[in-house]
Amino acid sequence: MSVSAVVMLIVSIVVVWGGLLLAVLRLRAHPEVAEPPESPESHSL
Repeated sequence: MSVSAVVMLIVSIVVVWGGLLLAVLRLRAHPEVAEPPESPESHSL
C-alpha cells in the first residue's frame, strides 16, 4: 500500500473508533432516562 493509503486508513480508524469512544463516554456521563409509562387514569376520554 502507498503512504497516502496508510495515512487515510489510520485517519479513518481514528475517526470511527474515536467517535465510538466519545459516544460511550457521553452516554456514561449523561445516561438516557426512559420515561415511565403513563397510567390509565391520566387519559381523559
